[in-house]
Amino acid sequence: MMWKFEIPATSRTPEVMFDFAENHLKLAGESYPEDVTEFYKPVFQALDAYLDKLGKGSCRFEIELIYLNSSSAKAIMMLMDKLDAAAANGASIDVFWYYDPEDDTMQELGEEFGEDLVNATFHLEKMPS
Repeated sequence: MMWKFEIPATSRTPEVMFDFAENHLKLAGESYPEDVTEFYKPVFQALDAYLDKLGKGSCRFEIELIYLNSSSAKAIMMLMDKLDAAAANGASIDVFWYYDPEDDTMQELGEEFGEDLVNATFHLEKMPS
């Protein structure tokens, strides 16, 4: 299994930094790719392969998005569902949603995502300035 999965950020897509050896996964930047399915498909595949091997291990997933469109929000929801399912199977999953304190929309979106997680632990935090 690959130990890292990375996609550099573009003006329309977030940076994806999955360090599987450290159990530290992160999305950062903006997410409004022209084709959301195309962009997130390898991200889902990498995450699925990782979570299959994680078992009862622990994982930290950080989301630090400045902006995302509604299609990206659906993709993030699918990521959250995968993490929550892994937590339901005994993994210790911590999801950190970082938002700009001046951005009410991203804070509210984080709160909504957090409410949907049943098994994973959700942390809503202000971005470090």
